[in-house]
Amino acid sequence: MVNKEKIILFQGDSITDAGRKREDDYDLGTGYAMMAASMFSATSPEKNVKFLNRGISGNRVKDLKFRWKEDCINLNPDIISILIGINDCWRRYDSNDPTTTVQFKDDYRYILQQLKDKTKAEIILCEPFVLPTPDDRKKWREDLDPKINVVRELAREFGTHLLPLDGIFNQVSVYKDPDFWAPDGVHPSNAGHALIAKEWLNLLKDSLDKSLSLL
Repeated sequence: MVNKEKIILFQGDSITDAGRKREDDYDLGTGYAMMAASMFSATSPEKNVKFLNRGISGNRVKDLKFRWKEDCINLNPDIISILIGINDCWRRYDSNDPTTTVQFKDDYRYILQQLKDKTKAEIILCEPFVLPTPDDRKKWREDLDPKINVVRELAREFGTHLLPLDGIFNQVSVYKDPDFWAPDGVHPSNAGHALIAKEWLNLLKDSLDKSLSLL
């Protein structure tokens, strides 16, 4: 008997979007979502898994909330991976349009509660991250750090899996300059996307495969 097809959904902003073709429901873009899906499929061809990407460039958590039914709940994923939050920080500095930590937490909790109430999805929360390049990114920490803490708190509250990308990127920046990983401190280079994909796949293998009968 062929196992039921599993759906793995990537959600988020431009880092997840990565130039995907919106007219193609199955296009994964050119970033970490594509890299992770490709490596998974190449190394585990016997597994019946479909990958979807619904990241949209420029999105904040309030945008995910607005489109959550169509772009998540209706897709009924078995695993959903969410990377959101850097635009909630960035708009404070380039548009004078901040998202408070309370707003961020309330909207993020809403989408997670919807997932818990209406799907059986395993959830991966990915920390938003920023690297100190160019120099003005350093002052973003005062806005982003509380939002990273929100993601960690919600991971505990909802019993999700957590991919600590902010720590991971800052750790590898000890060995290669930050702009090697993300030239503008936000959008990953090819190496940065590959790093996310590698760490994401490690989390999938260590925490999720057996629980979803993907082995």
